[in-house]
Amino acid sequence: MALVVLLGAGVALFTLRSGPGEPGEPGLSAAAAAHPRLPEVRRTMEGYGPLTAEVARTAGGESLVAGHPERAADVAVLAAALPDAVDAVTAVWGPEWPRTALLAVADSPAEFAGLIRATGPVSPEMAAATVADPFRPGSTPTGQRVVFSPDAGRRLGPDGLATLLRHELTHVAARAVTSDAAPQWVLEGFADYTAHRARPAAFAATAPTLTAALRAGAGPADLPADADFRGGDAVQAYERAWSVHAYIADAFGEQAVPRLYRRLAAGPLDPAAEDAALRAELGVGRDELVAGWLGWIAERSGVTAAR
Repeated sequence: MALVVLLGAGVALFTLRSGPGEPGEPGLSAAAAAHPRLPEVRRTMEGYGPLTAEVARTAGGESLVAGHPERAADVAVLAAALPDAVDAVTAVWGPEWPRTALLAVADSPAEFAGLIRATGPVSPEMAAATVADPFRPGSTPTGQRVVFSPDAGRRLGPDGLATLLRHELTHVAARAVTSDAAPQWVLEGFADYTAHRARPAAFAATAPTLTAALRAGAGPADLPADADFRGGDAVQAYERAWSVHAYIADAFGEQAVPRLYRRLAAGPLDPAAEDAALRAELGVGRDELVAGWLGWIAERSGVTAAR
């Protein structure tokens, strides 16, 4: 028999398997063992120990969260958060994506590197990554999965893990129109905007390092460059990218955010092409966008009011 515990939001955790003739296998419910996407991660994960998996019903069907018994708590948190996370991404991006997901929680840095198909060193600061099979622009991406690092749950807690999940699912939803060569402020800022939109907080709570820099008179002068997302300034680069999109939603309407993403994320753009895309979607050029954004973040951080 299988003991099924309902956690709300359409999540069923299959936690106990026993009885003759059960079509499942040790550590997995029949539903999880039969899930068509389990083999995608099983080949890598079983070499690192026994598997546990939970099935969550999301808007597009049955999603799967796989891990190991040592990470069962993170697996449960992610399975419970998945339905709302899918809905939050769809609210911004629209329904033109599968609205299901495959998630994997690694149990070691080596397993994490294997699951994300890393070809070099992986930063210990990386909490999650989204990967997909190679695909041609215009085709449907396959093999997409979100992989969480072994310590993501410990570092972030349940709320932070759910926010990270929404961020990564945004990459999944938008993958078909996204080029890895597009500006990082577009790719990461849009994902962070979607992640935080579902549970809005005060500017200083969402962007604490940016707020501190602004109040210290060391705020940015331009949009973050791709290099800013690597190294010691990465946290502020993500906050700056989020704030650009939050400003665009506030100043030009929320629908401008996904429209602009579809135009800017399709490939690398030289300054003239980026300026033209901004004018086409927002009616302002890059310099005007930057000036408006800088004034907006100064106001939101309290710098303007303090002067």
